[in-house]
Amino acid sequence: MPRKYRIALILAAVAAYFGYQHWARKPETAKPSTAVATRNATPATATTFKLGNLAFHPCSLSPRFTGDTLEARCATLDVPENRGNPDGRKISLKIAWVPADRDDAAEPDPVFMLAGGPGQSALQSYPQSAAAFAETRKKRHIILVDQRGTGASNPLTCKEETPDEVATPSDEAVRAHTQRCLDALKGRADPRFYTTGDAIADLEAVRQAIGAKQIDLVGISYGTRVAQQYAATYPASTRSVVLDSVVPNSLVLGNEMARNLDHALDLQFALCAKTPECKQRYGEPHVRLDALVAQLKAAPVSVRYRDATTGESKEDQLTEARVAGLVRMYAYMPMAASLLPLQLNEAAAGRYDGLMALSKMLGEQMENEMSTGMQLSVICSEDAGELKPDPADDGTLMGGDFVRVLAEQCKVWPKGSRTANFRAPLKTSVPTLLLSGEFDPVTPPRYGDEVAKSLPNGRHLVLRGQGHNVIGAGCMPRLMAKFIDKADAKALDAKCLAALPYTPPFTGFYGWEP
Repeated sequence: MPRKYRIALILAAVAAYFGYQHWARKPETAKPSTAVATRNATPATATTFKLGNLAFHPCSLSPRFTGDTLEARCATLDVPENRGNPDGRKISLKIAWVPADRDDAAEPDPVFMLAGGPGQSALQSYPQSAAAFAETRKKRHIILVDQRGTGASNPLTCKEETPDEVATPSDEAVRAHTQRCLDALKGRADPRFYTTGDAIADLEAVRQAIGAKQIDLVGISYGTRVAQQYAATYPASTRSVVLDSVVPNSLVLGNEMARNLDHALDLQFALCAKTPECKQRYGEPHVRLDALVAQLKAAPVSVRYRDATTGESKEDQLTEARVAGLVRMYAYMPMAASLLPLQLNEAAAGRYDGLMALSKMLGEQMENEMSTGMQLSVICSEDAGELKPDPADDGTLMGGDFVRVLAEQCKVWPKGSRTANFRAPLKTSVPTLLLSGEFDPVTPPRYGDEVAKSLPNGRHLVLRGQGHNVIGAGCMPRLMAKFIDKADAKALDAKCLAALPYTPPFTGFYGWEP
């Protein structure tokens, strides 16, 4: 397959590993902020709001995939890039404050949403998940901090196309590509200081700046790693923790990725076997997927398709990498994955235009979602030394190149440090609610089980039929708000989650069978 697609797939997979949000969700539009007297925030002027020592100004958070905007209040906080050299270069952290429905009734402990990735902007990703926080916002402010290296906090972005040269990138090509990315950051960032440890020190600085004695953490995917590290380092500052799509501290990012995806696909495709109409029409989707990937690996297909955004007729190559990337990202969302049996059946009949259109649309939606340099700073500092290629990955959809490419990238990328107890499980009495999706292709429920073992005041809920990032599913927004309010996971009545339905596979172009 073309080299730029292979490298792009590897980087996109890293980007998505801990944080691709449900981009299809409709964001909630908050009411515009008004200057009112509060016990937590004091308006300085009609257009300036004080929270602790920080002055916030009205701003709008804009989701990438809809025209709606969310009104908020924004500020910045300068922190040292290298805390060992406090007089050196500073990073201006971008912060957004989404106020509670009633400022004057807001509880003193705000909720910090920690985005995924690594490399995702909290300010950019929040609008897609805003509806999940609607109940929580009735009583609490939401604080969003673009983690250093992401969004508007000195982003470590690398934008470079690689030429079509070889089917699979050589180790030398990967290292050269990574070096060019690194060269683009010279003079404005030292990548050694963009790790999870640096990020939690930033969060503590923000907590102090806004004058909150304690905060509630809602970590999503990679954000659960950040939340666990923060809670372990600053236990007195942590009132409660929600871990959505749980990443154990013991997990080496990359080592289990290919196997987790194939297992999730088996679970999701099994729904077709349980649906008589789907099984009759489409047979075994995983068998068809394997056959398609093998076909495209041998010879990509030139496909004419209609652009989903512009409606224009276009032509491009459908490759193994395009299909693998599409299937992987759709596996995050069972509603999207329900399209796959139908589209794989179409491809088996020689009609590839649907897969190509979906792949191109996904590529446009994923563009600029993650900060590549920040991803590498985290992975190379915290995980690279423990990456272990597994020959068994060669038979999976993602293949064995993922770990190899990461290892080669990290031979070039500067490495920061991590604490001696970085891999130790979180052991805290802080109330913790852990959430997993039954079909999660990247952080399966067994990860949540592992983390819950060392949390005496923790509780793990597995949401049936769900994928990755589940706080917005069904009654979960109400349950999360109730948990944060009472800080008691074990007393939570979660019976309403039993009503979550499985998403049936599409059995025709008009949707599901009645």
